[in-house]
Amino acid sequence: MARFTRLDVLNTIVNTGLVPVFYSPDAEVSRQVARAIQAGGCNLLEFTNRGDFAPEVFRELAQYCAAELPDMILGVGSIVDAPTAALYIAYGANFVVGPLLNPEVARLCNRRKIPYSPGCGSASEISEAEELGVEIVKVFPGDSVGGPAFVKSILGPCPWTRMMPTGGVEATRESLSAWFKAGVSAVGIGSNLIRKEYLAQQDYAALTAHTRQVLDWIHELRAGARIRSV
Repeated sequence: MARFTRLDVLNTIVNTGLVPVFYSPDAEVSRQVARAIQAGGCNLLEFTNRGDFAPEVFRELAQYCAAELPDMILGVGSIVDAPTAALYIAYGANFVVGPLLNPEVARLCNRRKIPYSPGCGSASEISEAEELGVEIVKVFPGDSVGGPAFVKSILGPCPWTRMMPTGGVEATRESLSAWFKAGVSAVGIGSNLIRKEYLAQQDYAALTAHTRQVLDWIHELRAGARIRSV
């Protein structure tokens, strides 16, 4: 069961501007990543459903966060069907993200008051997602569907839309500047933030520092801008 309300999760995503995206088959590595991310100032983590027994790793991580990192909002990504979403919700997912739009997942999440961010790559998909109650649409794959120019083009006729690109977002000031100037509400960043070398060397201090730097850039880029709460 989710530990955070839908409004709290959505507003944390919008106010933070960053959702780190991560997967590991190792529960201890997952715990260390969550701790490092939070130490860098981010209370959000999307654990992707990718490997064998991923739900079991997620369950251990969710229990750890509840006990040791109570402010950490843990969600699940790479969800394409409702039964899988239901499993992760039972294990404590506070938000659900997918590479595509599935109306059954949207209805399930609405019923449980859990945010759902499906992957959309066109104005029609975004509109359908919003009709199904989606507040923050995942633009995916961000670079392939048109990058920041796509976001700017959508917001012209649909200024109410909130978008979170994933795929093609670099953990650099230059990349973040392009996306946030286009009007995104947040960005999802995976291996460009949680780098393989950090994990291989168990250099979680470097991950903490990188997370803090990315958040500082986002804060700087947003300075003076009015952030719309949900």
